Order: sequence, then structure tokens, then C-alpha cells
Amino acid sequence: MIGWLAAERRRFANTVIWSWRGWRATWATQKSLRQWTLANFVSAGFAFTLPLGPGERALILALGILVLAAELFNTAIETVVDYISEEWHPKAGMAKDCGSAGVALTAIAAGVAWIFLLWRLYSG
Repeated sequence: MIGWLAAERRRFANTVIWSWRGWRATWATQKSLRQWTLANFVSAGFAFTLPLGPGERALILALGILVLAAELFNTAIETVVDYISEEWHPKAGMAKDCGSAGVALTAIAAGVAWIFLLWRLYSG
């Protein structure tokens, strides 16, 4: 049992290290991640300032985190496509465009949530 717990602790520690490494690499090379992070801080500030319920606040925060996750996935796709070949290919372009569309749809979902919450708050 102790050996199993030690192995799980090592796996968890490695996961944290690799995830942090990926975040740092993306932060250093992708302006869009830095922009979405700033947008998340602003969004979270409003979420904790406005009179929202716990579920509404959780929705806003979770959607913001999902936008960041989508941006990380998009960066991973773009990095792998560029690693495989620097030549333009329609399938490579499609993969990159789909990754970008994933970020856009996730951001739209966050925006829609904000619109509905603000409508509810200020429509009376």
C-alpha cells in the first residue's frame, strides 16, 4: 500500500511538473494565452464584484478556465503541425483552423453566459 501511494505521489508530481512546463512554454510564446489570462482576471473580478449566486460565479470561472484550456490545446495542435512540416498543406491548415475555432467557440460560450447573467441582473 505504501509503495502504491509513493508511486501515485510521483505520478501526480510529474503531472504537475509537465503541466507547469506546458503552461510556461505557451505563456512565453503565445500572446493569445496572455490576453485570455488577462480577460479571465477581469472576468473573475466582475464575477466576485457583481451580486451573482455561487452557481453563476462558478459557471463564469469554469468557462474562463475552459477558454484557457482551449488555447493550450490550440497551441499544442499548431506546434505539432509545424513540427511535422513547415510546408503549407490543406489538412495542416484545417487542423490549425479547427483548433482556433475551438478557442472561439469556447470564448463565445463564456460571452453568452455573461450576456445572460448581466441581462438577468439589470433587466429588473
